Amino acid sequence: QVQMVESGGGLVQAGDSLRLSCAASGRSLSRYTMGWFRQAPGKEREFVAAINWIGDSTYYADSVKGRFTISRDNAKNTEYLQMNSLKPEDTAVYYCAASASWPGIATEAYNFWGQGTQVTVSS
Repeated sequence: QVQMVESGGGLVQAGDSLRLSCAASGRSLSRYTMGWFRQAPGKEREFVAAINWIGDSTYYADSVKGRFTISRDNAKNTEYLQMNSLKPEDTAVYYCAASASWPGIATEAYNFWGQGTQVTVSS
């Protein structure tokens, strides 16, 4: 059974940075696409970023392109999301996930999910 645990969320001010981590256990996810999604109150869960299994190809939602960077360390079974120039509209619960497909934009493409970590950006 795969477990994915996010960490690194918190309360920051607009313009600040945060780095989210997602550690997986129970199975190596080195052959999976890894992704990040977020869900704001009253809204549907939306795609944020994805990285292929090798780590040499990434895909971002337009809303975070140029500000967020996804990365992974297969040796540690961990993925990261570096978030810079945060905006109040980035406030959401952030979820990590793993998919057997690429680029894995839809939530339905993901097989495994973490429980989420709250990111709150104040203006």
